Amino acid sequence: MGSEYGDDGGCGPRRAAPHQGAVRLRPVPDTRPLSELQSNAVRELMLRSPLLVELGERFAEGGHRLHLVGGSVRDAFLGRLGDDLDLTTDARPDRVLSLVEGWADTTWDAGIAFGTVGLQKKGVRVEITTYRAEAYDRTSRKPEVSYGDSLEEDLVRRDFALNAMALALPDWKAPDAFVDLFGGMDDLTAGVIRTPGRPEDSFDDDPLRMLRAARFASQLGFQVAPEVVAAMTDRAERIEIVSAERVRGELEKLLLGAHPRQGLSLLVDTGLAAYVLPELPALRLEIDEHHQHKDVYEHTLQVLERAIALEESPDLVLRLAALLHDIGKPATRRHESGGGVSFHHHEVKGAHLARKRLRALTFGKDVVEAVFLLTEMHLRFHGYGQPGTSPWTDAAVRRYVHDAGDQLDRLHKLTRSDCTTRNKRRAAALSAAYDDLERRIAVLAEQEELRAIRPDLDGNQIMEILGQPPGRLVGEAYTYLLQLRMEQGPMSFEEARDVLLAWWEKRQPEPDVPED
Repeated sequence: MGSEYGDDGGCGPRRAAPHQGAVRLRPVPDTRPLSELQSNAVRELMLRSPLLVELGERFAEGGHRLHLVGGSVRDAFLGRLGDDLDLTTDARPDRVLSLVEGWADTTWDAGIAFGTVGLQKKGVRVEITTYRAEAYDRTSRKPEVSYGDSLEEDLVRRDFALNAMALALPDWKAPDAFVDLFGGMDDLTAGVIRTPGRPEDSFDDDPLRMLRAARFASQLGFQVAPEVVAAMTDRAERIEIVSAERVRGELEKLLLGAHPRQGLSLLVDTGLAAYVLPELPALRLEIDEHHQHKDVYEHTLQVLERAIALEESPDLVLRLAALLHDIGKPATRRHESGGGVSFHHHEVKGAHLARKRLRALTFGKDVVEAVFLLTEMHLRFHGYGQPGTSPWTDAAVRRYVHDAGDQLDRLHKLTRSDCTTRNKRRAAALSAAYDDLERRIAVLAEQEELRAIRPDLDGNQIMEILGQPPGRLVGEAYTYLLQLRMEQGPMSFEEARDVLLAWWEKRQPEPDVPED
């Protein structure tokens, strides 16, 4: 749970780093100037102060400690604390439930086996987790949960120093309320991602943390410390013990971050991508002096960035399609005579590879099939308005819209993003051609309700006119009328009935003529 950027900071035992001294959040109304990060935290926490103070007081009166912790503290300093809060306590889960009884609007215990109690109060969701000191079997991805006895023991097991800070409640303004044992504030200030202790130990305990490092690089735009990158590189193969579902969750968050190129590049450079998304590093095709073509890997990252620039809001399907649209190229590359290189039908091969990879990563069917369609269609436009090609008929435009279906808007963005040529004249020509295609789509859409193209007769009308029950023949008739609709445009009922009957008559076998 927690903010949009993280959960409780990961799990697994950590070796403690040398104590770096707690960074103190100066109390309000101290007249000394606060840093920007401190000012952010004060502003964010003041908005939720009544709820946090009330909850902290209940725990204090019950003889227990309570701290805001992990991603919630990090995001308070970044000025983006949401309405999902993470807290930690020395109270056991049953005790937590009794302390919030009658105060919380609702509670849930789905995570109680891991020491977590959830509650909601005035629209704010809170998860309270008992101090943990988990131990991992390093051949398994599943932790053995055990409770810890101190805040320090809980913080040392977290994934990164910027997620290992805590703020005591209820008196969060007190000079000693803010606990930073591993330099998390320094890392936030510097924009660096480090582990509390040795990264090798951290990644051995929970290999998923390597993907989380790339995810935070994407979400926050921070640099990953060199020693962390080295440990990721040395232990990349350990990611294979992590479930596909957990890998998919981190990849989603990485792709939807503000800086996905940064996270993806880290995965490729460390070798992690070879295990979780091998099609991406495979785009680094060898280029020799005799067979030149553009750098497909660099082109892919450029397409992703261009697609993001066209979004109204972060769009997972569009970003996946931009990332995977050319993954069929390695398998279809052919060296041509004269030094050229071809990738014939790479869009078809790529669509099937994308479907296979996304299914393996447990993406939902809607996402998988949308990316398949976009990958398969991303080259369709390139036969439009090009020198030496015939102009598209209205039928071709209708078919383009029909085949794209509800992915037409994304296809527009992907196709425009795929033009990364440095040739300004060619780029302008491609842009003008697509402008013209979109204009024609708009004109036809206004005339014909283009996005909802259907035959001029529905299934019931076809069955009534032909006197046929539901079945294969009715389906063939429907398909014939649909193709005719796209070729010729709309017809009246009478015109559609006549062409259907003419088609039906041609399908009937010649009657047997009796011999004399």
